[in-house]
Amino acid sequence: MKILKTNNSAPDENVINEAIDVLANGGVIIYPTDTVYGLGANIFNNKAVRNVFKIKQRNLLKPLSILVSNTDAIELVARISIYQKDTIDKYLPGPYTFILNKTPIVPRVVTGGLTHVGVRVPENKIACKLASIFPITTTSANLSNEKVLSSPEDILKQLGCDVDLVIDVGPLEAKSASTIIDLTTPQPTFIRR
Repeated sequence: MKILKTNNSAPDENVINEAIDVLANGGVIIYPTDTVYGLGANIFNNKAVRNVFKIKQRNLLKPLSILVSNTDAIELVARISIYQKDTIDKYLPGPYTFILNKTPIVPRVVTGGLTHVGVRVPENKIACKLASIFPITTTSANLSNEKVLSSPEDILKQLGCDVDLVIDVGPLEAKSASTIIDLTTPQPTFIRR
């Protein structure tokens, strides 16, 4: 495992490029978002995605969300109506995950076999740059049903296993994960605030 320190507001491009290489080669990373640290893997690498489930001790039927680099990239992984696009453009980038109908390109292992997927565009330069070549998984870097921690050191102790790389920007201020809003229903539905 490698731990690379950088600054959240002015990230080191070498750190980001090294992390993208790890993701491209099937690795799992811990990275900062605008809310909490996330566990990332290339969504198109089934083995890497399964490792995220294993590290979190998460049920394979409980879907993971996807992080993309910008709102235009959402259409790669989800079908969006004009109404949904207006809502998405109003709130993203930001601390929100939107549930949308997935496109066929999204692997079954990511969504637990469901026809929809959670999509994020965080207000965080590092996270968005990591997803600039391919979408990555975004799920809080903690054991399932355990406390979400704010520092990489505490996260690694809780997980009790090695990931391939950690991007350490120090403790994050947010104490909770993103708000989840389902846009597949006739009216937007809050899943988690």
